[in-house]
Amino acid sequence: MANDTFVHLHLHTEYSLLDGANRIGELIDRTVELGMPAVAMTDHGNMFGAMKFYKAAKRQGIKPILGCEAYITPGSRFDRAMTERGGAAHHLTLLAKDFTGYQNLSRLLSTAYIDGFYYKPRIDKEALAEHAEGLIALSGCLKGEPNGHIMHDDVKQAAEAIDSYRQILGPDNYYLEIMAHGLEPQTKVNRQLIAFSKDMNVPLVATNDCHYLRAGDAIPHDILLCIGTGKSYSDPKRMRYNPQQYYVKSAEEMYEAFAEYPEACRRTLEIAERCNLELPFDSLMLPLYGTPDDLSLDDYLEQVTQEGLKARLLAHQQNRGRIPYPEGDYQARLQKELEIIRTCGYSGYFLIVWDFIRHARGQGIPVGPGRGSAAGSLVAYCLRITDVDPLEYDLLFERFLNPERVTMPDIDIDFCMDRREEVIQYVTEKYGKDNVAQIITFGTMLA
Repeated sequence: MANDTFVHLHLHTEYSLLDGANRIGELIDRTVELGMPAVAMTDHGNMFGAMKFYKAAKRQGIKPILGCEAYITPGSRFDRAMTERGGAAHHLTLLAKDFTGYQNLSRLLSTAYIDGFYYKPRIDKEALAEHAEGLIALSGCLKGEPNGHIMHDDVKQAAEAIDSYRQILGPDNYYLEIMAHGLEPQTKVNRQLIAFSKDMNVPLVATNDCHYLRAGDAIPHDILLCIGTGKSYSDPKRMRYNPQQYYVKSAEEMYEAFAEYPEACRRTLEIAERCNLELPFDSLMLPLYGTPDDLSLDDYLEQVTQEGLKARLLAHQQNRGRIPYPEGDYQARLQKELEIIRTCGYSGYFLIVWDFIRHARGQGIPVGPGRGSAAGSLVAYCLRITDVDPLEYDLLFERFLNPERVTMPDIDIDFCMDRREEVIQYVTEKYGKDNVAQIITFGTMLA
């Protein structure tokens, strides 16, 4: 990475809802335009945009750095009481160095929402210490813990806070974050952080706390803040980001802002070099389905599918007096589908879906007939995952699972809303709560 460029390590995307205004696609385009080799995503208390950000950056040859602006409570994350200084929590910029760091950051954020939520999703230093491996921390904006103490003229406590983070993360993984937005408190904080850097041998790093893309986006972003805080644009006491310096600045602008400390800008490149996260999208992470008699997943899937086919054909015969196609056609289609499923490694997937649908039916929980491309699968029909005979209606299996373009099968299943929770509870108890998750829907500002 060239020494005259810069990497933004403190940046809010559209997933800092009603606060960040950097749309991911436009952000990556701008990063390319500015000739920057990498960029970080550090949204408020979440990594909701992580996959979209990671993939968009990779597509354009930009190194994605996944991170978060975490909320650190001064006491225990289990406490529900406001504190005099720092409100409900301090800010801390966390970056994942590698996959271990990404996993630890994910665990911290889950803990923040499950255990620590109080106005904000909060962690504490105990949780951070448990999941510090693979993480780099920057000291944060003016709401960072050392900065809060500095603004209250408590230099001793500021130094103690810095020392505590260095002990938790390791001395090589903690940096003092300096910003230059033209704010008077920032000047005071930067002066003391620079002194700490010399006295305590803690490296400085320059960031810009980017909330919008270009300088001209300041007013639309200001209106966005009004929506987020429920304030009138004319309210003189409302939250503002002034001066209007919170955009994705060029390397030249950053080096100019920190002309006396160019090493703080160059250090962004050093940190970017240390962050090398590779996400394993090509690996299957399915819970293990336990088969009887030590049968393989492939053999057991074929066994239950053959039993299901016999039952389906018998039902055709009893209800209509005939079956739509010769049994040999059904067998040929079945073997073709099973071979593709085996080759793709999805036998366990089908058995898991069959298992919880069978449980629901056994408990008298209404289950829908199946929707979408899964209706093109004879295996799904034989397992009673769907209730539509794909041969009778000339439905294509390849629309559901194509060996030339392998993606995880997507089976849409409807359960009666009155007892849907019972199905989720069954799956959670059988396969373990760590293997079950509900899919979230994100709202972002499109207009």
